Amino acid sequence: MNYSEDRLLIGSDREGQTARFRHWILLVVPLCAILFQIYIPLFFEFLTFLELPLLVTVYFSLMRRSPMGGIAIGALVGLAQDSLSKNPLGMLGIVKTLVGYFAAAVGLRFDVDHTFVRFALCFFFFLFHQFFYWVLARALLGQELALEVSRMMLTGVLNAAVGVSLFYFLDKLRARG
Repeated sequence: MNYSEDRLLIGSDREGQTARFRHWILLVVPLCAILFQIYIPLFFEFLTFLELPLLVTVYFSLMRRSPMGGIAIGALVGLAQDSLSKNPLGMLGIVKTLVGYFAAAVGLRFDVDHTFVRFALCFFFFLFHQFFYWVLARALLGQELALEVSRMMLTGVLNAAVGVSLFYFLDKLRARG
């Protein structure tokens, strides 16, 4: 069995290719997402549900299709987000590292250029992120955080809708050639 026979949802013209991005895009986009996450909700409280650093981590991990690259992206974005926020250092780093790894592994198996697949993956990885943050906060920090499943589902759908739009925009930033 070769690689292309083992992929699910085949049909993209870019099947099996890893996306290439300019180096400045890999730095600026996550930094803008982190700054958005920290500062915009201070002025617009209704945007607190958005988890743009997570969506950027998922996108770059899916498109690069490299588990080691996904680990690096997730760790760097998570630790940068931790260092600029009031969260304990390392919590988001650990969770986003896991998300980056699993998103890259999924990118190896699925054609992630379909809108529905992107929506489903954004929703799943948002729930995955929230659940593992909850587990780590309880296990490592001893915090008693409530797990609000209905709110998590609603914000997951909203983040997935934003994620599909964001992914379309980030597709335009891919290096050509």
